[in-house]
Amino acid sequence: MSKNKLLSNLVLLPVSKLYGFVVGVRNLLFDWHILKERTFPVPVVVVGNLVAGGTGKTPHTEYIIDLLKYKYRIGMLSRGYKRLTKGFVLATRRSSPKDIGDEPYQIYQKFGREITVAVCEDRCAGIEEMLRIDPKINLIVLDDAFQHRYVKPSVAIVLTEFNRPVFFDKMLPYGRLRESTKSLMRADIVVVTKCPDQIKPVENRIFVNGLNLFPYQKLYFSKYNYKQLEPVFPDEAPQAPYLSWLNREDTILLLTGIANPGPMVRYLRQFKAKVKVRQFPDHHIFTRRDIDMLRRQFVELNGETKLIVTTEKDAVRLACNPYFPQSLKPYLYYLPIEVEFDKTQGETFDVALQKAILSSGKQ
Repeated sequence: MSKNKLLSNLVLLPVSKLYGFVVGVRNLLFDWHILKERTFPVPVVVVGNLVAGGTGKTPHTEYIIDLLKYKYRIGMLSRGYKRLTKGFVLATRRSSPKDIGDEPYQIYQKFGREITVAVCEDRCAGIEEMLRIDPKINLIVLDDAFQHRYVKPSVAIVLTEFNRPVFFDKMLPYGRLRESTKSLMRADIVVVTKCPDQIKPVENRIFVNGLNLFPYQKLYFSKYNYKQLEPVFPDEAPQAPYLSWLNREDTILLLTGIANPGPMVRYLRQFKAKVKVRQFPDHHIFTRRDIDMLRRQFVELNGETKLIVTTEKDAVRLACNPYFPQSLKPYLYYLPIEVEFDKTQGETFDVALQKAILSSGKQ
């Protein structure tokens, strides 16, 4: 056994077990109604996971909003991770990622004319304030709130990644689990995300057996479809080239600040151009030093065509970054993604979700 593995077993594993015990006690307090869950007069759809990031909550939240935006008046509430504000903040045209966080800002940029977007650490207080500001809201979507048990969801959707299934994981900090897989019993729908184009029958059985869901719970599989590159600075950049047009002499510098850039790296490496990766932690706030390093690396790249490609979430932060140089703006593009669900499973995710909302009794 390596020294690092031995150290991990001696230090992290006991801490992991202690953390799991504390989380388990907290969940029992809710199950025994010692800690109280609150219900609200409108349906509340919670999108969350059991692990610390990387399962695709934001794209799936966007999918749900796009599906339901003409059927309900939606209020989308998030914590607003890594924002520089506190308390309840309503998204407006003057908001920035620093005010509300990068993911809520991204959602507001897409759907702000059709839904209400806000952030608040206290989800109960946030829902109350949203309903006070706009009494016509008749559906709340909570992003990353499965662990926030003070709100009782009408429909709880839990995501797990295809290449990192929760049933093979361990509790933090030894693994990535924020709570035990036993908590899956609180989910109404479980979605396996970032799947390959074709799921083999044996892979399907692994998830069915590993998750071991109850008959009343629904299991779905989704994948990402990558779309055409879009300029982060449309006024500065020409029309984005098609990736298939690039050749072996061209270079893409992939800039990411997300939990798991692996699927995007694999996608870009399907094309002929060379791919260099500059990876930062999830929700990274790019500093002047980061941008200077990026500029130097870009200048040193070889190729007739050179591009900087980033994620949609990183793009909203880079577009507002005061240090991003004018000289790089014509070369910066983001790669949009859309979620597609497997439609070979009988009742589709779209139908199951809408049925679950209607059956909650709050319409």
